[in-house]
Amino acid sequence: MTGFLSNLVQYQGLFRMIAVLGIGGTFQIGFQISSLTYMSQHVKAFINETWLERYGYPIQQDNLLFLWSITVSIFGIGGILGSSGSRYLTVKYGKKKCLLCNNVLMILAASIMGCSKISQSFEMILIGRFMCGVSAGLCVPLHHQYVGEISPRKLRGFANSTSSFFWSLGKAVGQISGQRELLGSQSLWPMLMASCGVPALVQLVMLPSFPESPPYLLMHKGDQEGCKKAIRQLWGEGQHQAEIDDIMKEKATMKNTKILSVLELVKEPAFRWQLYMILILTATIQLCGINAIYFYTFEVLEAAGFDEKMASYMTLSIGLSELVAAVVCSSIIERLGRKVLLRGGYWIMGSLLAAITVTLSLQDWYFWMPYCSLGLIILFTVVFAVGPGGATVSTRVEIFKLSCRPPAFVISAVLNWLGVFVIGTTFPFIVERLKHFCFLIFMVVLFTSGIIIHLFLPETKGKSIMEITEEFNKLNFKNKRVPETPNHVTQDYAFCTRL
Repeated sequence: MTGFLSNLVQYQGLFRMIAVLGIGGTFQIGFQISSLTYMSQHVKAFINETWLERYGYPIQQDNLLFLWSITVSIFGIGGILGSSGSRYLTVKYGKKKCLLCNNVLMILAASIMGCSKISQSFEMILIGRFMCGVSAGLCVPLHHQYVGEISPRKLRGFANSTSSFFWSLGKAVGQISGQRELLGSQSLWPMLMASCGVPALVQLVMLPSFPESPPYLLMHKGDQEGCKKAIRQLWGEGQHQAEIDDIMKEKATMKNTKILSVLELVKEPAFRWQLYMILILTATIQLCGINAIYFYTFEVLEAAGFDEKMASYMTLSIGLSELVAAVVCSSIIERLGRKVLLRGGYWIMGSLLAAITVTLSLQDWYFWMPYCSLGLIILFTVVFAVGPGGATVSTRVEIFKLSCRPPAFVISAVLNWLGVFVIGTTFPFIVERLKHFCFLIFMVVLFTSGIIIHLFLPETKGKSIMEITEEFNKLNFKNKRVPETPNHVTQDYAFCTRL
């Protein structure tokens, strides 16, 4: 506790910036995903009423289900578009300027959705959701990279895992706000839909007082004075020579290189296994079953035997449990390491999905079986938040150097949002066809990914970017000659030895 308090005092600038990035980053994404669950019945009723008023007859049930699935999944389409442009915008304008402009887009999208009911246009919801997706697609990779680059080595795992905390916090706030006693009522749901603009407004107001990341300022802008000022503002006046050495060693390897394009990164053999790992981590997040539960919690709980009102409160309990678990992840990630949390989390989640399938199959046999299903669902989200939820983000940031981090995050983000779209579109039909056996698909993915992580992912805890790169070189080149990495720190860093 004493060590944490001393870090809190010394790195108070860093913690404040992490809070601002989190509120305008994964917090608002989690808020949108969870709050949409509470608006499902209201939005479906609104679509039906609008259709009836326009055409004189109610919409067919299949068409209504299709429009609802598009409302959910168009967020992922926008995310693909936004994430695809994140590399170009980040390199050209920097993360800070991109996030500020992105906040304006999110506020505009929230305003459009909030006015949909008064305008009698469900198309405005689709437009707003698409714009929110574009904003989220740009925001999430910038948030993850920004936090990873402003954090010193000893706090890197903790700082990266905070994105999972803010994600869970946003989900919990969305679930609380979505209760029918608050904004989840028939008359106030447009306000709930527009509430996603509030976190964007907070970040838009507060972010200008914080600096760009020190590595970006030094390596790409050549701004030595800006780098010194940013380090002092974020890390205080203490000794930070080890982190400065890491930055300069990485800069030495980039003297004649630029930020790689996506195609260049894919063709580069020195990053082949890093790409394999990021593909596996991203695909597993989408195919582990957690997004299916996020998007369709009501359907899952109703299948477990709970009525609509009870399912609403049960969803809230799930979100609060996940929030507590995210806090636990932030406290243990530097002790256990990323690999242990990923591997163990995958295997435990796979076992829980098998148990959920069994309890859903037996729910009509015993009156208490639905409560077992609920307990397992809560435990599933807790294990996800403690393990893969935070460790995945940290690992994705740590295994790539700054020169290839932007294109790597483009690949990861595009796959991630593609998965959001596919799961959002297909899961209602998968549930209709397979019922509770749909979770067995996710179980196979989890066990397979756990084995791959166990065999091939190096532990990144407490290592510099260059040390992690050397670990991957053993896989990338095997018996081939490994390209030499400068093992000296260039004299350029003398400018910041006395901060």
